[in-house]
Amino acid sequence: MAYGESMDSKNDSSSEDHAQKTTAPKEQHDPGLSQQLAWRRKLNSRANILTEFTLSLMEKFKLAGLGLRLWRHVQEEVSQGRRPIINPFTHEAQYSCHGVPLGGMGSGSIGRGYRGDFRRWQLIPGSCDEAPITANQFSVFVSRQGEKNYASVLFPGCPEELKQNQNSGILSWDWNLDGQHSTYHALFPRAWTVYDGEPDPELKITCQQISPFIPHNYKESSLPVAVFSYTLENTGKTTANVSLLFTWTNSIGGKSEFSGGHVNSSMMTGDGVQGALLHHRTENDLPPVTFAIASQQTSDVSVSVCPCFSISGSNSKFSARDMWSQIKEHGSFDENTCGTPSPPSEQGTSIGASVAASVVVPPHGKKIVTFALAWDNPEVRFHSGKSYKRRYTKFYGADGNAATNLVRDALIEHQNWESAIESWQNPILQDDKLPTWYRVTLFNELYYLVSGGTLWTDGLPAIQDREKSTEKSFSNGITNGGINKKSARVHDALPFGNIELEKHIVQSQKMENADEDSLATLGHAVDATSMKILDKMAAILSEMHSPSTSNSASGPSLLNDKEENIGQFLYLEGIQYLMWNTYDVHFYASFALLMLFPKLELSIQRDFAAAVLMHDAEKVKFLFEGECGVRKVLGAVPHDLGLNDPWCELNSYNIHDSSRWKDLNPKFVLQVYRDMVATGDKSFARAVWPSVYMAMAYMDQFDKDKDGMIENEGFPDQTYDAWSVSGVSAYCGGLWVAALEAAAAMADEVGDKASGEHFRAKFHKAKAVYEKLWNGSYFNYDNSNSSFSTSIQADQLAGQWYARASGLAPIVDDEKAQSALEKVYQFNVMKVNNGKLGAVNGMQPDGKIDTSAMQSREIWTGVTYGVAATMIHEGMVQQAFTTARGVFEASWSENGLGYSFQTPESWDSDGRYRSLCYMRPLAIWAMQWALAPPKRIREVPRPCMKSDGFYPHHIGFSKVAEALRLISGPKVKRARGFLQFLYDCTCRRKRM
Repeated sequence: MAYGESMDSKNDSSSEDHAQKTTAPKEQHDPGLSQQLAWRRKLNSRANILTEFTLSLMEKFKLAGLGLRLWRHVQEEVSQGRRPIINPFTHEAQYSCHGVPLGGMGSGSIGRGYRGDFRRWQLIPGSCDEAPITANQFSVFVSRQGEKNYASVLFPGCPEELKQNQNSGILSWDWNLDGQHSTYHALFPRAWTVYDGEPDPELKITCQQISPFIPHNYKESSLPVAVFSYTLENTGKTTANVSLLFTWTNSIGGKSEFSGGHVNSSMMTGDGVQGALLHHRTENDLPPVTFAIASQQTSDVSVSVCPCFSISGSNSKFSARDMWSQIKEHGSFDENTCGTPSPPSEQGTSIGASVAASVVVPPHGKKIVTFALAWDNPEVRFHSGKSYKRRYTKFYGADGNAATNLVRDALIEHQNWESAIESWQNPILQDDKLPTWYRVTLFNELYYLVSGGTLWTDGLPAIQDREKSTEKSFSNGITNGGINKKSARVHDALPFGNIELEKHIVQSQKMENADEDSLATLGHAVDATSMKILDKMAAILSEMHSPSTSNSASGPSLLNDKEENIGQFLYLEGIQYLMWNTYDVHFYASFALLMLFPKLELSIQRDFAAAVLMHDAEKVKFLFEGECGVRKVLGAVPHDLGLNDPWCELNSYNIHDSSRWKDLNPKFVLQVYRDMVATGDKSFARAVWPSVYMAMAYMDQFDKDKDGMIENEGFPDQTYDAWSVSGVSAYCGGLWVAALEAAAAMADEVGDKASGEHFRAKFHKAKAVYEKLWNGSYFNYDNSNSSFSTSIQADQLAGQWYARASGLAPIVDDEKAQSALEKVYQFNVMKVNNGKLGAVNGMQPDGKIDTSAMQSREIWTGVTYGVAATMIHEGMVQQAFTTARGVFEASWSENGLGYSFQTPESWDSDGRYRSLCYMRPLAIWAMQWALAPPKRIREVPRPCMKSDGFYPHHIGFSKVAEALRLISGPKVKRARGFLQFLYDCTCRRKRM
């Protein structure tokens, strides 16, 4: 598929049933251009320790209170067995050693370093064990008649971990590889390691690693598998007898191999696939995991299996030393080795399994040997006690016995995956108009959709562990059948004195039985949408004090009966910032999912649409101010979907009260509109429109002077959550203007013409206010007249960017946009290390970095990509690539900072990172979107935003906005809106 031509699924096999296939193996693909262009490293390259950022003395002083409260919070979370969302007090050394990760999306992932080690274990949601498991290796044994034999683990040198553990059985293995003549090539989701004459000078070994990350394929892309295909090329004059060995530890990372109770066994299928199963008993009552390692016996390849050997301790009579000696001497395992399943391992001991594949390679001949790895962890369980089934269980079952079929299908089907991947990537790789670094980095940044702690469920409701079930009062007014209309009639849920809302409910009840012609007699047509919204609010209100509710931010509840439930998708803000689907960051990253897996992108948006309609009155302490507030406020787009109880306990983020952030609601409206246009899904638009309407009404409270423009409140109330902003701001103001345009266009699309007129009128008012930030060459940071109000913000045109990307009319004139971007380019980009680090967030007009806050002096990788995308939309392509190349030079180049396959959120001007392996850098796909926008975006008619200058009062919108209004000011101890007041009064009355 040519990129940008369609958002439809071209290779979706999600509706297929799992079937046993007997497709004969095909010839190995020639990687050709893919391998030539790929990111590369020598295997003996040194893995440097990365340097983390530090606070300045002034920043430490300003943030001292936050630091103390955060430390206390971390201690409390740990004491209760929960993972804190952020823990800056525990430091683990990080290294520049990562490569392409293993597995599809959402089924747990295993990282792999460019030197060949298996590390960064993320099989349990929210957990990440960085350390490699040293016994997980590939090894080679070569013998030639009358010549020297060779044996070596295919890893350069002996791992430091082994040198420090003299009792380990694998220390006896031959660690002879130097790595000087071996090169790793990476182009996600594939990687190639070429051992050119190592360890045998006359044998070239090429390992191709592939995982099933296939755009628009919603079946194979969910599978927890990886394939390693070895091409053996004999350049010598004598026959080479070659055995390859795949060894695997019964471990899910960390110290889990020593927990005891693990069992290994052999496996075989009818089409020659042979291997071992490693059944892992997890601790803390978590669901078990089963690994499978295998190869396929053919007329050329002989496969033998050692299902169990002892890595440490005396768990097995057959030790790691014995296993190595046998394969080294005979090239295979004898029948006695492939015995019955091992007894459960004892605590403190470790066991592994191995598969050997032997082949004879004639002089100047070539042979192929393929291995596969699979892991079956069908159920995920959160701290709340809720469990979900993973997406792949729809095709392989959820009984925990899928590993054999998974590993078999990987061996049979991997060449079809490769063909699909090449068809996807080649049009971009072959485009010589694009810089080589960009073509490669574009694909490699996608690593995060596997390594970002992703979880992809089957879309069915959670299974609750009754022992951990807790009663909690919250509601979203949605049932599996839609809006809970019954609860909307409950007058007892309303406090005395709220006459206007009571009148509305009476009126809306009359509307339920009225025909279309008589609706006009009940009120102005402008109130139709608002009446439906207020009905929902009444439903929510009446349920908030019920003993227990099971509602959640469940996007599938917004699907109609004919729409496919593709499942729900989670990914972390970062592996060091543990929050699912952080929305202000997804705003940047979402282009990747929308271009490659649009059904998943819509699934995320449905979840947030459902979340907008939720209210959770649980009291939460916000650490920056040290004051308490409500966890989730009705009408506010949540910061994230939670951590310990995703979709139910929203807003794990507790630094600030994100219900007062000014960017989340506009970002929701913009993303929903963009996604509607890009996919052409009108059913999606109709389903989420009530949430869009409510999100816009919620923001009305932040327009203090009623000039159409929202104002920031003097604290970090947006994604730059350590960088304060006051009054009208370039960032949030621009997002608001663009959101008004998007809301007007979407209202027209769903047939709500009255709301469309209202949002158009507000758009013109807000746009006029926004333009007052223009100072002749760029838009000021804000209008507070502080010493940093004239700071040059790299991200000042975020609203303009999304308007362009969504097919809307630009919110500022071309000349102003280009002038502002040129200013950003000359100051924020080129004045920092000559443009080789990216765009610094804030720069003063005198050319000095803005040091007013920690984040103003940082360079955010994803924002840099977003700024580059904005430049492309404005025709500044050369400046765009120069800007984005700074991230490549710092993160990915051989002489850079060493952040490959773990691109951080940011670094400072000295290259010191903050938050490795982060979501936002997926924004590089916003550049590709700008270069090759989808057909629907290119062809969508720009909505008419003309206004006659008359600004009609929208009574219904005002009613909804009033019901959602909060007491103004971030310093108010208990910011309560109209609905919160109703809830408090209702609860008091019930207690009387």
